Amino acid sequence: MTIEPEFNGTLRILYRDESCAVVEKPSGMIVHRGWANDDQDLMRLTRDALGRYVYPLHRLDRGASGAVLFALDEHAARTLNRAFAAGEVDKRYLAITRGHPPERGTIDHPIPRAPGEERVSAQTEYQLLGTFERYALVLALPKTGRLHQIRRHLKHLSCPLIGDVRYGKGEHNRLFRERYALDRLALHAAALRFVHPLTERRVAVRAPIAGSFERCLDALGLGIPARAAIAAHFADESLD
Repeated sequence: MTIEPEFNGTLRILYRDESCAVVEKPSGMIVHRGWANDDQDLMRLTRDALGRYVYPLHRLDRGASGAVLFALDEHAARTLNRAFAAGEVDKRYLAITRGHPPERGTIDHPIPRAPGEERVSAQTEYQLLGTFERYALVLALPKTGRLHQIRRHLKHLSCPLIGDVRYGKGEHNRLFRERYALDRLALHAAALRFVHPLTERRVAVRAPIAGSFERCLDALGLGIPARAAIAAHFADESLD
């Protein structure tokens, strides 16, 4: 299934200063050219919008939406890359799953860092935010950054993501396309927090739900807990 990006021609910049920027990636768009060779990618859109070179720091699955952090100079890129490698960037994702996971827990299950590589340690904390029939809204907090980590880990709990053509179930994906017009991966990078490379203060940035993902959550009666999870403080955020 080809997913067209939910993009209205206007890049949404969630945060920007002289060292870094956080922008909102629409579902269906790649972050930068690598395994794919799309005509449009988030890195080039951000570069053109800001009028300067940008340094990619992390990936977000094509079908997912939400906050993506870019560095704007070499010092910021080195500093933030080290922070990502050390697991020092806090990330918060929202996912719709088929099946109800336990109320909360930590998935500790090794997965490959990249295609064809050996499995390495990977951990994701999660919390059940709400349910609708046999489906659930889950908050995922990855502690490592492996390939398709959240998708693989929730699949490991027998709760695959809706809209996931690789690890999910076709019949449930079709149901959500037909009933709720959700033709994308039900995964949203809702918030992230990082230590600023110059000021060394922590910066928290949030990406509101929008488009078909927001409409689907509202139709399921899960929009309120989703928005509350995005707005909630990170641990010790009041000390920043």
